[in-house]
Amino acid sequence: MRWPTDDPERGSTLPFVLVCWLVAALMCFGGIAASDAFLEQQEVQSVCDGAALAAANQADEAAVYAHGVGTELPLTRAAAQAAVADQLADGGVQLDSWSAETDGAEVTVRCTRYVAIAFDWLFLGGEPLERTAVASARAPTLP
Repeated sequence: MRWPTDDPERGSTLPFVLVCWLVAALMCFGGIAASDAFLEQQEVQSVCDGAALAAANQADEAAVYAHGVGTELPLTRAAAQAAVADQLADGGVQLDSWSAETDGAEVTVRCTRYVAIAFDWLFLGGEPLERTAVASARAPTLP
């Protein structure tokens, strides 16, 4: 049996198959890139959580000796920043920026890191991805 040579539909499946493979590849690459970005965010969040806990445990000794300990430890911005810097240095963690603020009872730490993820050339144009985490901690005491 011979196929007609003037069939306009003949050979039209190859472009469709190529497009399907392209879409599948982009989905795989996107999944890998998203997973990499998620893991980087988890790492930055973990570092930020540890720094916030360290800062919350750094009480203002002068206020403790002068007024005693109430329901929470008195915190100062300078002590919180020193504790965060010490925690980050001890852990060997590289952050691009961080800040520590306190209202006197609770410490809030913001950590930022710019990371290169898998296939960033495809999805980000080769630019690094910003990962920012915020953590708060309070050091309660028993009355």
